[in-house]
Amino acid sequence: MQSAVPTRRLGRTNENVSMVALGGAHIGAAALSDVEAVHLMHRAIDSGITFFDNCWDYNDGRSEERMGRALGTGGFRKRVFLMTKFDGRDRKTAADQLDESLRRLQTDHVDLWQIHENIRPDDADHVFAPGGAIEAMLAAQQAGKVRFLGFTGHKSPKYHVHMFEVAAQNGFVFDTVQMPLNVMDAHFQSFEHAVIPVAQATGTAILAMKTFGDHHILDARVVGPLQMLHYSMNLPVAAVVTGIDSVATLDQAVTAAVSFRPLSDAQVTSILARSAPLSIDGATERYKTTHEFDGTIQHPEWLGTP
Repeated sequence: MQSAVPTRRLGRTNENVSMVALGGAHIGAAALSDVEAVHLMHRAIDSGITFFDNCWDYNDGRSEERMGRALGTGGFRKRVFLMTKFDGRDRKTAADQLDESLRRLQTDHVDLWQIHENIRPDDADHVFAPGGAIEAMLAAQQAGKVRFLGFTGHKSPKYHVHMFEVAAQNGFVFDTVQMPLNVMDAHFQSFEHAVIPVAQATGTAILAMKTFGDHHILDARVVGPLQMLHYSMNLPVAAVVTGIDSVATLDQAVTAAVSFRPLSDAQVTSILARSAPLSIDGATERYKTTHEFDGTIQHPEWLGTP
């Protein structure tokens, strides 16, 4: 079955992607069997979700391995805009992680390769230092292993702005940037306010994530899940990356995309008024205030030699 999930332009590229992306972390969850995960991915593609997110470190590689199984048969790879991420801050570590990702994903290239967890004030400096990860990114692009380049992070908008600044100093422009954009973000260390204008100035595609805040925002129940997804979709984003670990969450994501209509100023104001009291000090955005979600803090060896 083919659903009319809308597509959006991916920034300054010539690509259009489904406005909802299937998140790689949830598809590798232990609660799912390999067969169930593959079935969900095939159903997502047939439903019109053709932008797939992943990362070298998700679930010890299981997320990429499952995605590789799903895309490696039946011509599914040709129907998907495939993205994965890496942790290495030096050239060799980044390149090695890409080769491992390609092997797991059963493909000779990914459409988008992103620096994962830009969560330290000096991550950008390490990436762009001599022998840094940017050299691996450019070499991989030249070799045809990746098409587009971006970065992600969930800690502080200041670190994202710094990444843009260091990139500009080196004459480089990212194709994409991924960050938390949700009903809580506007009130505390806001990516929406600080980073979106910088990305728009360079034509960098904006990818939203953590719509539900790893369940903490969802649990706050300021609005329903469809409204939460619609709030993120209402921002100038190319796609909203959302976790899909069941038929119900898949159908919810498709429904949100198909039913989305631009929110009025009054609707946005109402949602933000409801979320403001629960946003003090990032209470529902623990990825900003704790290390619970920081894989490279818990495993610094993944960074290589920054």
